[in-house]
Amino acid sequence: MIFLDLFVTFFKIGLFGFGGGYGMLSLIQHETVERAHWLSTAEFTDIVAISQMTPGPIGINSATYCGYTAIHNAGYGHLMAVLGSVTATFALVLPSLILMILISRMFMRYMNTRPVQSVFQGLRPAVVGLLAAATLLLCNKENFSTPTENAWQFCISCALFAATAFGTGYLKINPIRMICYAALAGLLLL
Repeated sequence: MIFLDLFVTFFKIGLFGFGGGYGMLSLIQHETVERAHWLSTAEFTDIVAISQMTPGPIGINSATYCGYTAIHNAGYGHLMAVLGSVTATFALVLPSLILMILISRMFMRYMNTRPVQSVFQGLRPAVVGLLAAATLLLCNKENFSTPTENAWQFCISCALFAATAFGTGYLKINPIRMICYAALAGLLLL
C-alpha cells in the first residue's frame, strides 16, 4: 500500500510542481514530512543537501532519495527501498512526459499567441513564490539551530548563509566553489 501512496504522492508533485526542482521542494517537504510522515525534517534537510551535491536535477534526486528513505523507514529492506526510489522517481517524471507528448505539437503552433504568453506571465510569480517557499522551509533549526540552543552554531550558520548569498549573487563566485568553501568553514568552525 505504501508503494501506491508513494506513486500517487509523487505523481501529484510532478503534475503540479511548476518551477523545476527547487519549486518542487516545498511540495515534496509538505507531502513527505508533514502529511505522510514518511520522513523527519532532519532527514528531508539531509536529502535536499545530498540532492544539491549530486549530479542531476534536484527534484528528481530528491524524489529518488525520498522514495528510498520512506520505504526504508517503513521497515522494508534495501531492495524494496530501491524499488521505492524507482517508484517515486518514475511517478515524478511521468506527468511531465505525458504532458510533453500531448502538448508539444500544439505548443509549437500556438506558442506566440497572446493567451499562451499570458499563461506564462501568470506562472512566473507563482514560480518565484515556490522558490521562496523552498528557501524558507530550509531556514529551520536543523540547519541554523537557534540562539537559545546553540548560539555559536546559529551565528556561524547565518554568517555562512550571508557569505554564500553575497559570494554567489554579488561576487559571482562559482556555486560549486562556494559549497566547498562553506563545507570547509563548517568543518573548521562547527
